[in-house]
Amino acid sequence: MSKMGTGAFWGLLLIIIGLSIIIKIVFNIDFPIFKILIAFFFIYLGLKILFGHSFRPFHSCKDEHTVIFGERVFLKPEHGREYSVIFGKAVFDWQHFRPDSTGGQQIDVKINTIFGSTEMVLPKDMRVRIDASSAFGEARMPNGN
Repeated sequence: MSKMGTGAFWGLLLIIIGLSIIIKIVFNIDFPIFKILIAFFFIYLGLKILFGHSFRPFHSCKDEHTVIFGERVFLKPEHGREYSVIFGKAVFDWQHFRPDSTGGQQIDVKINTIFGSTEMVLPKDMRVRIDASSAFGEARMPNGN
């Protein structure tokens, strides 16, 4: 399984276990959750073996600036562009990008991450200003701020 596939699997597993506990406590309904989870795991594993890498139960969004339930690497910033990462992972690898290729113009981008992960890889000599905020997550900067 890929890194995101593994994360989605464990995330769904924990959600199902939590929901089964709530149903058991609130409605006093008992069902064999672990047997059902094992059955779904074997079905998933069988489909993965049959279809190989082409089988992806959680597809990324078709918009090339949005990542939903998937992973994507962005190699070049686009001025004025807004990127969104929802339940996924995005890596902005701009260490080979040089601002002088834009005529020294400032590049503004906005990156939204909701229940996901965003990583920025920048060259040490690039001047950047990052305003980070977080909803249902955390924002960490290299200097600990």
